[in-house]
Amino acid sequence: MTLSSIRPKTLILTIYRFNFKYMAKEYMPQFQKIDYKDIETMKKFLNPHGKIMSRRRTNLSALAQRNLSEAIKRARFMALLPYIVR
Repeated sequence: MTLSSIRPKTLILTIYRFNFKYMAKEYMPQFQKIDYKDIETMKKFLNPHGKIMSRRRTNLSALAQRNLSEAIKRARFMALLPYIVR
């Protein structure tokens, strides 16, 4: 199958599917408790719009993802992190 035989929309979807990048292992915390005051660590788990990244993207366990989301929500409530980024 050549590139000319693929419809443009299909080509874009195919390229996007294979360029999906997982977070590097160095960003993953090696502990289960994530402190809400550690802003720099938590910013690595937010996308450019300020949303929390999914488990599939961050490669965290279920327990670590729950702790991360709880810490991010606490930091947002304490005004250490923004709710949205424009």
